[in-house]
Amino acid sequence: MMKIKLKITYQGTKTIAVPFESEWIEEKYTDPLLVDLQKTGRIKDITIMDEMGREWNRKEYEKLKQKMESEPKNPVVYFDGGFDRDTSESGIGIVIYYEKGNATYRYRINAKLDELETNNEAEYAALYQSLSSLEEIGMKQLPCIFRGDSQGVLKQLAGEWPCYEKTLNKWLDRIEAKITKLGIKPSYEIISRTENKEADKLATQALENKIIQSHSKMV
Repeated sequence: MMKIKLKITYQGTKTIAVPFESEWIEEKYTDPLLVDLQKTGRIKDITIMDEMGREWNRKEYEKLKQKMESEPKNPVVYFDGGFDRDTSESGIGIVIYYEKGNATYRYRINAKLDELETNNEAEYAALYQSLSSLEEIGMKQLPCIFRGDSQGVLKQLAGEWPCYEKTLNKWLDRIEAKITKLGIKPSYEIISRTENKEADKLATQALENKIIQSHSKMV
């Protein structure tokens, strides 16, 4: 969920103007807060800032909200990669949940690859493909949560663990370049295999030559 910060200049009837800054709050709470603040009659200036560092005044923010109603937002990506040592084949699975207007959508895709060498490389390939899928959906300049069950890969992506393998470092470079191109602010969450069962199943199905791509509105 996109988060917003409010920068406010408050001036009472007998006080000087004093600037305040809120903590990060979920975007859905912004409008009621803005209405209540305006009712006080003591707010001299309001600036709305998002997690990407962009800022708007109240009028600009209202126009932005109208535009955003028709654009995808709040993406959460689940990804997984599998590697069959007997065949040297890999399967990757990606599930993306996002919002558009008042609806939630789910995008699912998998693929079978034969040029990879390890399970970790398959995980990296899955995450890279998820970025290509985000681009296809139209996701740009927004925060995105990536969830997977491979602790090593996610720690390396977050820069918390070093990566010594040349092949994996190449994937890291490709992923970082893609993230920069899309203007995405990533956050990485390690989840259990059970929590990642959708992406895991897609990766397994790819190894079984069951190729899937679907894009649907959640009911």
